[in-house]
Amino acid sequence: MNSRAYFYLCVTSLFWGANSVAGKLAVGHVSPMVLTTFRWIVALSIILILMLPQVKRDWPMIRRHWLQLLLYGVFGFTAFNALLYTALGYTSAINAVIEQAGIPMLIFVFNFLLFRIQASAAQVLGFTVTLVGVLVTAAHGEFSALAELEFNVGDALMLGACIVYAAYTVSLRWKPEMHWQSFIAAPAFGALLSAIPLFFWELSRGAAIFPDTTGWAVVLYAGIFPSLLSQVLYVRGVEMIGANRAGLFINAIPVFGTILSVVLVGETMHVFHIFALLLVLGGIAIAEWGRPKEKNT
Repeated sequence: MNSRAYFYLCVTSLFWGANSVAGKLAVGHVSPMVLTTFRWIVALSIILILMLPQVKRDWPMIRRHWLQLLLYGVFGFTAFNALLYTALGYTSAINAVIEQAGIPMLIFVFNFLLFRIQASAAQVLGFTVTLVGVLVTAAHGEFSALAELEFNVGDALMLGACIVYAAYTVSLRWKPEMHWQSFIAAPAFGALLSAIPLFFWELSRGAAIFPDTTGWAVVLYAGIFPSLLSQVLYVRGVEMIGANRAGLFINAIPVFGTILSVVLVGETMHVFHIFALLLVLGGIAIAEWGRPKEKNT
């Protein structure tokens, strides 16, 4: 079961790493809130075509838990991606993917504060090493920037995105027992509902950019892979090995995202990026090696 969970979570991280790169490619081709809204229109259209029979069968369960399911969509789907795509207008794709490595540390903190779920000393060390890597990236390799608390606005938005997704991950322990198709469909509807006001807000400011050819390619990618496949695989991975261990695989996002950023976006790899990646990978290795063997959380 563990090997299957590892596969699901690695594929999830690949799609999410590419999502950050796609968001960077979208700059100037489709605006953040238009992209956020249109991706969920695409995702929900696919859901209605392929998953409607299962949704109908689970409708009594969906109706019973409708508010919880909608909130999963509002925060885990829309809020995270709206913050991510907006952040990419101010910071690089490499920075965005490496900063997402802070999510596992936040998951650990939330789990400890809310449920007193313990972690081993090695896990704490691993989380800490990962966090140092995130800070190195956010400070662009300039430690004086950390002392002065000077962060790019895009980095600050990414911090908000990480907090939102960590909270969403921890909250999955309360998700209703239902078929995975129904569980993805209902939050996707909530994601679209919550994205529409953001779309009109952006439109009212005159900041909306409707997709051109490149923009539509990004919309289709975001609607199919990060929106649907990644969410399904991530939820399944959390079910199989628990939030703390599943969250560690988010650290693979920088590996995939950095490589794709250099290859597809043409961004420059700096020494501090390499240093941060080594810290991130070292952190996940330490934490997984030293996890409590008797628990799956």
